[in-house]
Amino acid sequence: MTKYEKMIYEIVNASREHMTADQVYGELQKFYPAVSRATVYNNLNKLSDLRLIRRLSLEDSSDRYDRIEKHDHLACQKCGKISDICFDDLTRPLKEQLGDEFLYYDLKVFYLCPDCRKAQEKGSDI
Repeated sequence: MTKYEKMIYEIVNASREHMTADQVYGELQKFYPAVSRATVYNNLNKLSDLRLIRRLSLEDSSDRYDRIEKHDHLACQKCGKISDICFDDLTRPLKEQLGDEFLYYDLKVFYLCPDCRKAQEKGSDI
């Protein structure tokens, strides 16, 4: 692993914020001021392709990056905030339903976060 790959991997795994590539770039610049955005994007893609980090893609939003450890996500349909949550493991029921092995699953539940729900109840828009 190159020094950039290693540091990007560490940044993503240390964060619980579901960082965008630009946020990872900002953090990496603290250690390597001369690093380019292209280097960050290329390494994020490589680490994601190798399944060392997780890419979260949401409609109308920049990709986010997350640690690979098993967990699920709540995504606010209004503001785009992503939160971690652990639902019951669906591996066994999915295997039973599919009748075959599968690689993995990625569960995202869309909802209105508490802030957006409050704003909606007050009749305002966030």
